[in-house]
Amino acid sequence: MKSPNTAFFGHPRGLGILAFTQASERFSFYGMQALLPLYLVSHLLKPEVAAKVVGLDGLRVGVELLTGPLSTTAFAAQLFGLYIGLFNIAPMALGWLADGLYGQRRLVLAGLVLMAAGHFAMAVEALFLPALALLLLGGGCLKGNLYAQVGILYGSGDDRRTRAYAIHLMALNVGSILAPLVCGTLGELVGWHWGFAAAGAGMLVGLGIYVAGTRDLPADRIGGQAADTSAVPATRPISDSAAIAAIVLMLLPFIITYAGAMQAYNLLLVWAQEATDRDVAGWPVPVTWLLTYDGLMTIVGIFGALTLWRRLGGREPDAMIKLAVAGVIVALSWSLLALITTAAAGAMVPILSVLVFFALLDLSYGWLDPPANSFVSVHAPPRLSSTLMSLNIAAFGAANIASGWLGRFHNPADPAAFWWLLAGVGAGGAVAALLLRPAVRRLVGG
Repeated sequence: MKSPNTAFFGHPRGLGILAFTQASERFSFYGMQALLPLYLVSHLLKPEVAAKVVGLDGLRVGVELLTGPLSTTAFAAQLFGLYIGLFNIAPMALGWLADGLYGQRRLVLAGLVLMAAGHFAMAVEALFLPALALLLLGGGCLKGNLYAQVGILYGSGDDRRTRAYAIHLMALNVGSILAPLVCGTLGELVGWHWGFAAAGAGMLVGLGIYVAGTRDLPADRIGGQAADTSAVPATRPISDSAAIAAIVLMLLPFIITYAGAMQAYNLLLVWAQEATDRDVAGWPVPVTWLLTYDGLMTIVGIFGALTLWRRLGGREPDAMIKLAVAGVIVALSWSLLALITTAAAGAMVPILSVLVFFALLDLSYGWLDPPANSFVSVHAPPRLSSTLMSLNIAAFGAANIASGWLGRFHNPADPAAFWWLLAGVGAGGAVAALLLRPAVRRLVGG
């Protein structure tokens, strides 16, 4: 049954509020993502600066107990992977607070405030680790609940749900487009702390959007109950345990594929800063601007996926096939970059080649995020909607931690070998999706 509210491009007005709140959060997140690898390698981990950072020496000792001695670049990759990973795992630890006690709205508001504070704290080098802690806590409150609220907008049988998550992903990529231009440019060309402060300002904009649009948001769902009963499925065709098992199995290829893709935002940026010819009319283009292009091409890729699915009509593939397609695209992307890097034979790689890589990689995201989010939203038991959506986000976090771990195999003298490794990881995600598909179909009744 469709909701009668179609004010936002045929969808409920609340979708727009949630999408642009998340766009502001993504502005801050991608601003941080663009700056953090470069900030760590170029500034914070230099001995004279690192000595001032509270707790950093102890953290490095702890990490190296698990990994062995690390170079500065490898330690930066581990820190980046841990931060991005824990940021996405944190909602799992806090999602139950919304489902069982406080509801989604209060947790989102708390998350917006905490994340703003964390970004502003990044302006003080000594507070680097406490700032990360604030960001992780804020992300834990915010992310799962925003995604869950998108699903709560739609009643049982409303076939707009996957499209809603695709529209939501396109809108939040507006934040990813602007973040490298604003935060990245300020950080690289003016000062690192200006970039982090701009990310904090983005969070305050998100807070304003969310508060202003409160009346259009879905009612809190606590313990599976919501004031708007049209948003709660009337029947559960499968058991809760079967639904949870299906979600867990679906997330395995999701994790593998994303683990391969995420190095595009970690060591690839460090490599691109040194190994690509970014000169345009005598001016070196900031490497963080690659992420603005990445955001634009992600929107193009999502729009292309939506267009294809609409034309397929009743032949639209299920979530597991879509995840397999995403894995194939990721594998092809890294294979292309490996071939380009090998052909360069140590010479500077033209920036156009890296743009082609991102254009291909970004086609995969429309086949990854919206299908996974929709699958969880449709099949999650109502009493666990925020918790299981947080599990979905935690899977993305696990992929980033795995990506950080993969960074230990990067050899600056032979980057092409590392790109081939990542291509293999993407292909592994595609194979896993196809192998697990029959089991997932049985669990959800086909």
